[in-house]
Amino acid sequence: MFNKIKPYILPYAVAIAIPLAVGALSAFLTKDNMMLYQEITTPPLAPPPWLFPIVWTALYILMGVSSGMIYLRRDTAPDEARRDLTYYAMSLVLNFGWSIVFFNLRLFRFAFVWLLILLYTIIRTILSYKKIYPLAAYLQIPYAVWVAFAGYLNLGISILN
Repeated sequence: MFNKIKPYILPYAVAIAIPLAVGALSAFLTKDNMMLYQEITTPPLAPPPWLFPIVWTALYILMGVSSGMIYLRRDTAPDEARRDLTYYAMSLVLNFGWSIVFFNLRLFRFAFVWLLILLYTIIRTILSYKKIYPLAAYLQIPYAVWVAFAGYLNLGISILN
């Protein structure tokens, strides 16, 4: 049984570690400015600050698992897997950058536009993943929903501040 699982352990471990590392680095680079969220006026439904790291950790794990699924399809669908993982990588870069734009630079309106581009990239990733592994696409949906909610918060903060 373990011999059947063993070839999948490293790809999934790396696939999960990548978004967790991106998130950790982003959090490290913005940690001195996170108190901003408590200082600004937030729109209705804004969650408490302690919820964000919990949600993002869960999302990063789901993102990693789904990208691992696509990576493991590279032998049967190499061009599609490469394209899909490129969309995913773009979403990680945009995700990383948003925190810096929002928290460090405090460019709320620009951060909102940035989030719209991120959401578009996530949707492209989902549609692309669905063609070669639907379950991988479904695991990205919570990421899209949370980023859409973040867009609502970001726009509300932009308007209220």
